[in-house]
Amino acid sequence: MLDLKFLRENPEEVKKAFLSRGLEFEVGDLLALDEKRRRILGEVEGLRSYRNRVSREFAKAKFEDKEFLVEKEKIREISEKISHLEKELSQIEEEIENTLLNLPNLPHSSVPIGKDETENQLIRSWGKKRDFSFEPLPHWEIGKILGILDFERGAKLAKSRFTVSMGAGAQLERALIQFMLDLHTKEHGYVEVWPPLLVNSQTMTGTGQLPKFGEDMFFCSEDGLYLIPTAEVPLTNLHAGEILDGNQLPLKYTAYTPCFRREAGSYGRDTRGIIRQHQFNKVELVKITKPEQSYDELESLVGDAEEVLKRLELPYRVILLCTGDLGFSSAKTYDLEVWLPGENTYKEISSCSNCEDFQARRAKIRYKEGQAGKPRLVHTLNGSGLAVGRTVAAILENYQEADGSVIVPEVLRPYMGGLKKIVSRES
Repeated sequence: MLDLKFLRENPEEVKKAFLSRGLEFEVGDLLALDEKRRRILGEVEGLRSYRNRVSREFAKAKFEDKEFLVEKEKIREISEKISHLEKELSQIEEEIENTLLNLPNLPHSSVPIGKDETENQLIRSWGKKRDFSFEPLPHWEIGKILGILDFERGAKLAKSRFTVSMGAGAQLERALIQFMLDLHTKEHGYVEVWPPLLVNSQTMTGTGQLPKFGEDMFFCSEDGLYLIPTAEVPLTNLHAGEILDGNQLPLKYTAYTPCFRREAGSYGRDTRGIIRQHQFNKVELVKITKPEQSYDELESLVGDAEEVLKRLELPYRVILLCTGDLGFSSAKTYDLEVWLPGENTYKEISSCSNCEDFQARRAKIRYKEGQAGKPRLVHTLNGSGLAVGRTVAAILENYQEADGSVIVPEVLRPYMGGLKKIVSRES
């Protein structure tokens, strides 16, 4: 959530920033509402002060019956006016909060201006694309040939965009999860967390999923709980409403969780394979930092996600998103895109973002230096480290052989009982 004080003091800058994101928003309307709120608040505070003073004087004095009734009526009228104004104030504050909750974050000054993904910037590439002696297949065909990805039974059990992983396919997902968690906890210094997969609306609001993206969430109405779309949600909200010790920052958390998304706005996109599923596995990285640390921590977060791809020897590139392609809560985002030879394209496999204090303001996460320090909002960062299903797809496509088998990346073999090659389950 944006700082209303900042909007008040920098209306043109905010308007320009929103336009760079493709959002036309009349900042003046919000500021006029805020001005009305502050005027009514001042009037209410004045009336309360006057009522309290009159009440004290009234209690001390000895009035005749007639004067008693006049003063009593005066206090009653003031109380009624205060009640009316408080109701109006509550409605205005609710309108302001709802407006702020639906406004995206402001882009960092280093983010390139652009209208959409076509204007994102290539930062670097890593790895050599393999030269195939045969026509490489897309992962969904490889998975079907090997009998390790079953799309038909996934649809039978649930609906489309659900998949059953079988045999070595399930083993590969499990191996990737364990490898990623070991790397991030043992080498990158993250603390592993196993959070709830169902969270309340306050938690979803804290990271920006609600109220704007409610239609993309799976909601259990009887319990008022949402299935998490990413572990970013519970990990970031671990410290909601808390004041942290600045000496303990940055905090670094990682978690493997299943993730659940309706993909309501993705009609017709990546309909084949396991790139865009309603249920998928992901290892998430979250950092909670001091403001002055956050952009250095963003670069190291990207490096932590990159290291997974390097160890797996998967070619990838790092993309800096332009203003028109930024996510709702992000001030700056790098996407890692892995090479998929079977589809002859790069696909996003990790999105690493600095949300600055946007989520912290919503979730009320603060820190202070020492006992006498003034509480300040933290900065929150998140990134995939990595999306497991997309990593499976990348391995199947990059490590496929002409006979239909798939070589297991060397770094994963200890996690797969020494298995070096995935062959058809019918072989």
